[in-house]
Amino acid sequence: QVQLVESGGGLVQPGGSLRLSCAASGFTFSNYPMSWYRQAPGKERELVAFISSTGSITNYAQPVKGRFTISRDNAKNTVYLQMNSLKPDDTAVYYCYAKFRSTGADFWGQGTQVTVSS
Repeated sequence: QVQLVESGGGLVQPGGSLRLSCAASGFTFSNYPMSWYRQAPGKERELVAFISSTGSITNYAQPVKGRFTISRDNAKNTVYLQMNSLKPDDTAVYYCYAKFRSTGADFWGQGTQVTVSS
């Protein structure tokens, strides 16, 4: 079955960096685009970054442009989110997401907590 397992979250001071990883299994990873979402307390889940199946196309939400970088390693079935210059507003649970357009099925990881605080 499809599994998305995030890791790399934690507590970091403002201005610091973290790299999130999402290990995928149960499907042909290299065939599908991937995304990172986040959900802060009391807020709706929002798209953070998107990457195409080959990695040639990336898109970012405005609040993270220039600070976050999404990448993928199709040989390792893993997508990454490098987060630099972190701010308290980046505090959220970060989720890995995949959608299969052919079937309409979508899949979420369990999430990883990122807390930015001094």
